[in-house]
Amino acid sequence: MNGILLVNHFLNNGKFNELHKHLIGAAKKINVNLVLKTNLELSLKPEAADFVLFWDKDINLAAKLEKSGLPVFNSSKSIALCDDKARTYIELEGVVAQPKTLAAPKSYFQSDMRCFVTKAVEILGLPVVYKECFGSFGEQVFLCRNTDEILSHISEKPFILQEFIAESSGRDIRLEIVGGKCVSAVRRENKNDFRSNVTNGGKMTVYTPDKNEIELAVKACRHLGLTFGGVDILENGTVCEVNSNAHIINIMHSTGIDIAPLIFDEIRSRLK
Repeated sequence: MNGILLVNHFLNNGKFNELHKHLIGAAKKINVNLVLKTNLELSLKPEAADFVLFWDKDINLAAKLEKSGLPVFNSSKSIALCDDKARTYIELEGVVAQPKTLAAPKSYFQSDMRCFVTKAVEILGLPVVYKECFGSFGEQVFLCRNTDEILSHISEKPFILQEFIAESSGRDIRLEIVGGKCVSAVRRENKNDFRSNVTNGGKMTVYTPDKNEIELAVKACRHLGLTFGGVDILENGTVCEVNSNAHIINIMHSTGIDIAPLIFDEIRSRLK
């Protein structure tokens, strides 16, 4: 089986390169020939393969590859739903429990959002979590204790305001789902930040999820159309975020479970 590992041309540093190298090595061990290509390369010249492992968020390119007949994992639709935090919330609304969330109205430039923010605070309470709709590793996420703090973060970029779950401050669990099954789970805890992300200083420990947590994560991934994904669940049993290409190296170091070959096995089964 011949595949393409699609990565972003402009993310060329240690942790990304380590992940890409690991994916290629894991594929080789199970007789999958995986060739690395960047989104810049494939945007200029198409390549033939049995599938594309799309480890990026270049949604337009993913859709273009799908239209050419290439199977893409995860799909362009799934990546788009996970990449935009507002779309993730809306897609999962009524499907799984989530913190109360309000998406800011669309604006074409930096605008006066005071009216929206004031009303949102009345609904969500304070403190409130401010999140830009597009971002990874807990970046562009802030805990705001008053209206002025919220307004100080607003730019021309779309954002959501989310209910702060105090009992989960600095803590959550990450479940890795592949092919509708939970294959790995960790508890993440950060004693110095309300964000549990490892990038922000959080620590991972092996975690055994219960039946309800597994069902919640599997349901979220299934509804978003994910072949594989990482689901973050808060202490009150609500889904905080869903990742279409979670960074699997940290989880492997924590649990000893390598998710990469499981992803390739699932792709192989779907191509039969």
